[in-house]
Amino acid sequence: MTTLRARPLTVAGVERRRPRMRIAVCQNKGGSGKSAMVVNLAAALAEAGELVDVADVDPQGNASRRLAARPAADQMTISEAIKCDALGAARDAYVPCGWGGVYSERIRVLPARFELENRISEAGTVGAVKRLKRALAGCDDRRVTLLDCPPSLGHLTQLAMVAADVVLIVAEPEFDGIEGAVRVLNFVRDHADDLNNPRLRVAGVVPSRVRSGLGVHDFQIAGLDECFPGLVWAPHIRERAVVKAAADSVAPLRSLRTAPAREVAEDFDKLAAQVRKLMEVAA
Repeated sequence: MTTLRARPLTVAGVERRRPRMRIAVCQNKGGSGKSAMVVNLAAALAEAGELVDVADVDPQGNASRRLAARPAADQMTISEAIKCDALGAARDAYVPCGWGGVYSERIRVLPARFELENRISEAGTVGAVKRLKRALAGCDDRRVTLLDCPPSLGHLTQLAMVAADVVLIVAEPEFDGIEGAVRVLNFVRDHADDLNNPRLRVAGVVPSRVRSGLGVHDFQIAGLDECFPGLVWAPHIRERAVVKAAADSVAPLRSLRTAPAREVAEDFDKLAAQVRKLMEVAA
């Protein structure tokens, strides 16, 4: 009599069972407001009732700090989860957002320390670019995962792109910021197959740190639709001191209780609505 044996669990097998969307938030230039986008978009989604995971793929760990997600000294972080190279290795590495209230209930963080830099040396190892996808398999079962990528197109960003469904580009409306955004767009279009993720696409470009009345910003904003046809999201995130104040105080924007904080939080609410629409269409 032939004995039937179950096949070993594979990443593809796990992924098919999970209704979710992973969004890699990218830019090929530093200082664009990328981590601010991830943190405040996560907050807006949580306020709208969504369960959100934030995977911090940047060794600077800015998203982890701003979400008050401080792992214990002996606790696993995203670096160790990647190094394990095992299905679901990230399961024990998540920590809750430390803001309290609905944020702690609805936002989990896969935190980063600077040691994440050590994973870059593994770029030449066969299959290493798939390790984050394997680590997340079966354990990031929330509606949406935001992956905060470093300001590069190197190994760590590629790990995130392999795991992601879509890319969201954050673009400061200055020459270097637009050029960095174009590099990300072209990289996804040219190398999705190379990353073994042929369905990966850029879902949108969000202008950030926009200063009204600044000539160079007005000029770049006017040309965005031509540069990124059909991809520019609104509203644009304005450069406001309250965003930095919230980041420095490790608190959500709405907790500042000022008119500028409410205005910026409402802008992120509108972006969160676009993310939810994106998920509905994908479903």
